[in-house]
Amino acid sequence: QVQLVESGGGLVQAGGSLRLSCAASGRTFSNYAMGWFRQGPGKEREFVAHITWSGGATYYSDSVKGRCTISRDNAKNTVYLQMNSLKPEDTAVYYCAASPEVLGASWSGDGRRYAYWGQGTQVTVSS
Repeated sequence: QVQLVESGGGLVQAGGSLRLSCAASGRTFSNYAMGWFRQGPGKEREFVAHITWSGGATYYSDSVKGRCTISRDNAKNTVYLQMNSLKPEDTAVYYCAASPEVLGASWSGDGRRYAYWGQGTQVTVSS
C-alpha cells in the first residue's frame, strides 16, 4: 500500500502560481512513477503530468505544457506540481497517483495504470 496526501491547493488569481505537493508513505516511493490528474466541476478526470520513478522523464498534457512542471524528491517521498500562469479553466480538484508500472508517453495519461490515489486538493483560479 502507498498512501498519498496532496497539499498546496487554494484560491489564486488568474496569472498566479501555485505549487502542489504530494507526500507518499508506505512502500518505497522511488519504485513508483507518479502522476497528477485533475477533475474540474462537471468534467471528467483528466491527465495533467507524469514523472518516471527516477525523474528522468516527464510528460504533460497539452493543456498545461509550458505552464506546469512536475518534479520529485525521492529522499523526501514527495512529488510536486509547479503551476504558473494559471487560468480559470485550471480550476479543479488535483489528485496525485502512483503507478508501479514503467509508463511511456502513450500510457502515462491512463488513470487505470495508477494503483494508488490521494484524496485531492482544490485549486480555484479566479478571473
